[in-house]
Amino acid sequence: MAQAAPAPQHAADPAPAREPAAGGGEDRVLTVPNVVTAVRLACVPLFVWLLFGAHQQAAAAGLLAGLGATDWVDGTVARRFHQVSTVGKVLDPTADRLLVATAVLSSVVVGAVPAWFAALTVAREALVSSAVLVLAALGAERIDVLFIGKAGTFALMFAYPIFLLAHGSAAWQGDLRVVAWVIGLCGLALAWVAAARYLPVARAALAAGRAGRRAGRPAP
Repeated sequence: MAQAAPAPQHAADPAPAREPAAGGGEDRVLTVPNVVTAVRLACVPLFVWLLFGAHQQAAAAGLLAGLGATDWVDGTVARRFHQVSTVGKVLDPTADRLLVATAVLSSVVVGAVPAWFAALTVAREALVSSAVLVLAALGAERIDVLFIGKAGTFALMFAYPIFLLAHGSAAWQGDLRVVAWVIGLCGLALAWVAAARYLPVARAALAAGRAGRRAGRPAP
């Protein structure tokens, strides 16, 4: 019996195109939140120039307040539009700490805040920054920023411009100084509470990183 002719071979159908990941992956660098953070960083020299070069204390305080007010923008955009990135997780807290340090040192130089308040602010930032570096060197998993820490930084970034604006002898500046102290002390308390809350989180991240190395996978 004659065998049926084999069916003609067709070219293999191409594999269906995969949909790109919602955020394009965390390895991206050029994202909207990262651009926002970069702009905030670029405004730091402008703030210093306004305060010490142009001697525009009110303008410098306004710019510093604006930088503090936009602190939430990059993180919100990153989460809302799925643009969280590894660079952003490092750049955002770095920008926060640089802004706080610049605001603190500038305020002390012009005499707007006492040295003890500035020292407590800087000490907390230095402690957290050092801990992050040590944990990274020990292979701990990356730690996301705690909300309470962001709230403390946000409050401090509003308190310092108000301190600057209230630095003077006018009657209205005395009332404004009271507002600055209320916000500043609340922000400082939140910042130190957040530093304490990082301790168990850091231990867990370090344990997870070590477990990952024992299992043969690199820490993220």
